[in-house]
Amino acid sequence: MAKRKRQAAATSEPAVEPVTAKKSKIVEEKSKPTKKSSKTKVVEETKTKSAPKNTTFVEETIQIVAGSYDRVLHGLTAAIGTKGDVEFADTFLFNAHSSAVRCVAVSPPSAPAPGQTQKVLLATGSTDERIHVYNLSAYPPSKKKGDMLAGVAPRPILENSKNRELGTLLHHDSTITALAFPTRSKLLSGSDDSTIAVTRTRDWSMLSNIKTPKPTAHGRPTGDTAPFGGTPAGVNDFAIHPSMKLMISVGKGERCMRLWNLVTGKKAGVLSFSKEMLREIGESKHSSGEARRVVWGTADGADEFAVGFDRDVVVFGMDSVPKCRVMPTTKVKIHHISYVTLDEETGEALLAVATENGRIMFFSTKADDLAKPEESEAAANLPVAKLVGFIGGEGVSGRIKDFVIIPSTANPGTLYVVGASSDGKIRLWTVQVDELRDLAKKDKVEEKPVGVLGGTLVTHNRVTCMAAFLMLERPEGVEDSEDEGVEDEDDEDDSEEDDE
Repeated sequence: MAKRKRQAAATSEPAVEPVTAKKSKIVEEKSKPTKKSSKTKVVEETKTKSAPKNTTFVEETIQIVAGSYDRVLHGLTAAIGTKGDVEFADTFLFNAHSSAVRCVAVSPPSAPAPGQTQKVLLATGSTDERIHVYNLSAYPPSKKKGDMLAGVAPRPILENSKNRELGTLLHHDSTITALAFPTRSKLLSGSDDSTIAVTRTRDWSMLSNIKTPKPTAHGRPTGDTAPFGGTPAGVNDFAIHPSMKLMISVGKGERCMRLWNLVTGKKAGVLSFSKEMLREIGESKHSSGEARRVVWGTADGADEFAVGFDRDVVVFGMDSVPKCRVMPTTKVKIHHISYVTLDEETGEALLAVATENGRIMFFSTKADDLAKPEESEAAANLPVAKLVGFIGGEGVSGRIKDFVIIPSTANPGTLYVVGASSDGKIRLWTVQVDELRDLAKKDKVEEKPVGVLGGTLVTHNRVTCMAAFLMLERPEGVEDSEDEGVEDEDDEDDSEEDDE
């Protein structure tokens, strides 16, 4: 008992000292990252089960960054062992914003250069109207310091001196709702001020400010938080086509989605949601009818996009005609959607949906896998996508707020699924692509979840958003670069997008 008290007392000290940022071309003066909140508890691990006996993995490391309602930005690494087990380690933990963190995004790694390390950009958005930008190392941190601090923490603390704050962007005057790095040279940010800013990461100048119209009032739907006499306004989410020339955005108080030409920065069209479709997915006249998520994907070798509502997802083809809906008769609240690619060459992919009941469900939107709706109402005419399988369920008490699916490079055919729950737990599953393909061929869905849970981490924070990327193996003979700023990159797409 006395030993436990001494360990608990030791956890009240800051786990990692943040590093002071060097001067950069950000629009505001730089400040040191704040130390972690004294109310934040050091995380702990729970028991996990191992992968099947015949499965052997090549060791890999994933960098995870989670934001929370408690203003805490938590960086950690997940090292996947040869048996599929996961060992977590803290890399940084501090108060990033003055209010809740709403969204985070990571960029592709920088191009390899002789004698220099590769880096990844991290952007965080909050209800304090600010976007903070960081530089993260693309390589796993050294374990030497973690071994030295193992006696005062339940897990290794692997501080990486190359993780530094670059500064703050003040492009918006309301809550930041969405962030994305379509390429390393561009950052797009959406806000409740009904604008989408396009920022060049080379000098952090704003190239374009896309303004979405504020919707007209049409009653006071359930969940409307607009002030009395006001109208809900703002960008909920946006999705950029892989060609980098087209973007779809969805906003508050709007029963439509907007198409944008990213080459000119002008509006390309407005697609309204039909009353029949909204009624079928449970968005009646007493609901807002607004879309909350949008994401691009592929099926049957063609592009498509999925639009997420409160309790259902509708998939559209490139002709903007509804193709199918996703959720079965029993509908639960949806928090995040994403496509997972099973085969890059053929474009084979599944749509993953995170739900209120602690599951990540996989759906096939192929034309051959669509089924007629089971409802008896004549108005139900949208086909339903096929449920292939799910992750989680039993043992996952809280809703899954966000997830990231990362294909393994060292273990072909393996997917790493990182899910963050509102109960403060971050879980990492390993899923085999062949397993999903076999389940897609079956007529009935198995009741047991797919994949293997490799590890669980308890943050004691109310997680709101998460980003993750697979860390690179450090090349032999590469030393850390002294220049911690953003590389002066002249990407090919700069000349195409700078005129936005």
